[in-house]
Amino acid sequence: MKLTTCIIDDDLVSQFATRYCIQQSPGDFEIITCSSGEEGLKTCITMAEEEDKLPDIIFLDLVMDGMSGWDFLNNLQQLFKDHPLPSVYVLSAFANSSDRTIAKEHHLIAGYVDKPLSRSYLEKILVEEEKKRINT
Repeated sequence: MKLTTCIIDDDLVSQFATRYCIQQSPGDFEIITCSSGEEGLKTCITMAEEEDKLPDIIFLDLVMDGMSGWDFLNNLQQLFKDHPLPSVYVLSAFANSSDRTIAKEHHLIAGYVDKPLSRSYLEKILVEEEKKRINT
């Protein structure tokens, strides 16, 4: 089954590296890239309106110009109370150690990883997503 994956990151190099890692994995993915939190939120709204679903997985940078990753998460939670929320994996440089601590404890965040996304971490995510699908 195809997993819709959304990469929300304002760094084009990081976007490319994350997309490449996903493309090299054995899974079947539709990959959407967004260069800002605002664009990511608009993408989620469009998907909910047109397909009545959200992405399965979101890879989210926390530090972006405009809407931060934290603001994106707050908006996602408020706008989509009646939808199953995606698995959000923070993909960040974690320059701020308090961000890492908050990310570990945030109920919407399924996991976090230092940039760049590695194949081994992506494999762990895919195992978790498969478990979720089986239990749903």
